[in-house]
Amino acid sequence: MSTIAPGLAGTTVTAAGTTGTRATLRLLLESYARSAPPRSIAVVGNAPLSPDEVRAATIDSADLVLRMTTFGLDAPGGPPTVGRRCDVVVLHRGITPSPFTFADYTGRLYLLFEQGRPFGERQPLRPWWPADLGVVPVSNYEFTRPLNDLLGLDSRERVWATAGTLATFLCTELFPAATTYLTGVSLIDEPDQTTFEHHWGDAVRVTPEHRLRTESALLKQWIADGRIRFLP
Repeated sequence: MSTIAPGLAGTTVTAAGTTGTRATLRLLLESYARSAPPRSIAVVGNAPLSPDEVRAATIDSADLVLRMTTFGLDAPGGPPTVGRRCDVVVLHRGITPSPFTFADYTGRLYLLFEQGRPFGERQPLRPWWPADLGVVPVSNYEFTRPLNDLLGLDSRERVWATAGTLATFLCTELFPAATTYLTGVSLIDEPDQTTFEHHWGDAVRVTPEHRLRTESALLKQWIADGRIRFLP
């Protein structure tokens, strides 16, 4: 596995080679979980949600909590909605960070999705990236391409899954025995949307590389099969 060196935008150094990539990533995620291996995982997307004490409690009681890019957290004393814990942040280089994205970053793991890298996307990490923060790129060969196969997408074309679906796939592949909860994902019920509303910040457009209808069908299949549990 490669790691972006802190302070050296776009530079990689070999940490564990290319063999055993999944095993190395699994151990790394376990080190940020409340138990190893985690028995429960919460993958929290950015879609707006109404207050729900049960949902918030389920997220915050999970052994491992992953959040996406420009995420929000419940305010102290505010209505319980999306919880307050965050162990792992999944992002890409083009995000607009929220006030929560890099808060307490020294105690979190940051995973970098780079699905566009085979198609020439090589932009450096943005200036807002903390100078002393390292990041772990997620292998396209190990995760993006197999997920594309499940979605029926051609990895030779510039198409790939959204961050929430890829994060869910990653967790269920690495920890198949864990209960994986998914929430804050609007595409399951709204596969024809052209913008993503966010729990925090402005809406963003659905970019051309995504196929939401196909993702929606796969996530519904995973819910029906018991691979994941959806928290509306």
